[in-house]
Amino acid sequence: MGAQGVQASFLESLREAVGPRWVRTSAPDKLAYGRDCWPRGIILMRGGRLHLHEPDCVVQPGTEAEVAAVITLARAAGVPVVPYGAGSGVCGGALADRGGVVIDVKRLNAIEAVDAEAMWMRVGAGAIGQVVQTELERRGLTLGHFPSSLYCSSVGGYLAARSAGQYSSRFGKIEDMVQTLRLVTGTGEILDTAPGLGADAWGGGLDMTQLAVGSEGTLGVITAGTLRINQAPQVRIYRGWKCPTVEAGVEIMRRLMQAGLRPTVMRLYDEFDTLIAGGRKAKPKGHGAPQADEAVPGGLASGLMRVARRALGQDVELLTSSAPGGVGERVRRAGLGLIRRAVGQPLLLNQLTEVLPGGCMLVLGFEGQEAATRREAAAGFEIAGRLAADLGPGPGEHWLRNRFKVSYKQSPMFDAGAFVDTMEVATTWSNLMRLYYNVKKAVAGEAFIMAHFSHGYPEGASIYFTFAGFGHGVDGTLEAYERLWSVAQQAVVASGASPAHHHGVGISKAGRTGDDHIGGRVLFEGLKAAFDPDGIMNPGKVWSGQGGGAS
Repeated sequence: MGAQGVQASFLESLREAVGPRWVRTSAPDKLAYGRDCWPRGIILMRGGRLHLHEPDCVVQPGTEAEVAAVITLARAAGVPVVPYGAGSGVCGGALADRGGVVIDVKRLNAIEAVDAEAMWMRVGAGAIGQVVQTELERRGLTLGHFPSSLYCSSVGGYLAARSAGQYSSRFGKIEDMVQTLRLVTGTGEILDTAPGLGADAWGGGLDMTQLAVGSEGTLGVITAGTLRINQAPQVRIYRGWKCPTVEAGVEIMRRLMQAGLRPTVMRLYDEFDTLIAGGRKAKPKGHGAPQADEAVPGGLASGLMRVARRALGQDVELLTSSAPGGVGERVRRAGLGLIRRAVGQPLLLNQLTEVLPGGCMLVLGFEGQEAATRREAAAGFEIAGRLAADLGPGPGEHWLRNRFKVSYKQSPMFDAGAFVDTMEVATTWSNLMRLYYNVKKAVAGEAFIMAHFSHGYPEGASIYFTFAGFGHGVDGTLEAYERLWSVAQQAVVASGASPAHHHGVGISKAGRTGDDHIGGRVLFEGLKAAFDPDGIMNPGKVWSGQGGGAS
């Protein structure tokens, strides 16, 4: 039904269930909910293709019972249902690519309970991460979950996508924090995974909480979660370390985790990402025209232009004009043009970054109660000092001040007609460098590539690749983008690594789920048959070509 639109009688039933105000069918509303932050969607939007993933309507329920009512109505009508949190996902997981109903859960945003003695909180799926953190800090507490999208992402999104925050090496990912959750399944049933409140009914010793976490709306809509919380830190100790090679930095990370230490922050940047992460040097004040990397804000764009000038043998000629604002605009255009030229020659740019001087930067941070944190930091810094040079607290404090800005620095790349995207993968320590170099080699001719290493475990770690590419026109850009993702994911799978770590799967990685979870499709289809027998819940996500009743 979604492709042809929904019946007027169905819309009227929705209005009766949640109230007319909370059923939205206007063109602007459908346009707004027809995308998340998947870069492929941004390319389409900037190319004027605005209506490819629009829902038929958007419903904003105010209670869990209203969520159940909407799903029950959709099931009876055979209409797809797509859960929607804050829309900050980067994998297309919230796209209504088959039409249907988007259920926006942001009204389910209450912080229902906080127990500072037993160290847990219960919070609605629609609560924004920063709001939750601010409320906990007021009580001397913290969740410990700090994704770079903290200001614009929701608790339900964290749970649905198995999110990892910047402090995961200490506190774990969201699946390590969640104790129980509430889920409205594709049958309209409200399931509480707390023992004795619904989980036992499924039998077999199944951990219903962990089955729902990471399901990305394919089994139901997460409405609330009970999460472990922690005491707010008394002290923060951050330092930067200059590692001679990426391999040396990875070895430090491995030794830290396998020594039983749990640094709050552990981030190793490769050579180019070190250039970005290190921050700009102070420049003397004075008059005159702005430089190109000042005129185009954003770490990646700025760094690319500095390297591009060297790669292309070109300096941006500063243009003057008597018209107010003329200099800045002309330099901005010159800078954007330089970005296009640079990412249009990715092989040359990638080769140049391999000989960048200065090694790699590792940021280590320890937070917590005073005495224990100082002891752990001393032990960690002693390990790091065997292989790296101490840069003092400056780099770590710089990272701490700017850690949420990276998500807002990608616009200049799209302004230039280029694209930027990230890919987070994971593997064991023994396989980590093989994975790193295999992906770099595979991508070198397709896009500019840089990476940092984070989210460490005793067994291994995640690599967070950043890509920048360019194509001519929307069709050329889409072709370049999809070719890049194909070769990059093929390299990950060929390296024996996981193609998804903490951004979720959505549409973008659904074709690789079978490579990561061999034999898992049968299990997934069994879950779909039990939770969503009619296949209405977020079809096409997590597993491509969903079976077991999925459409």
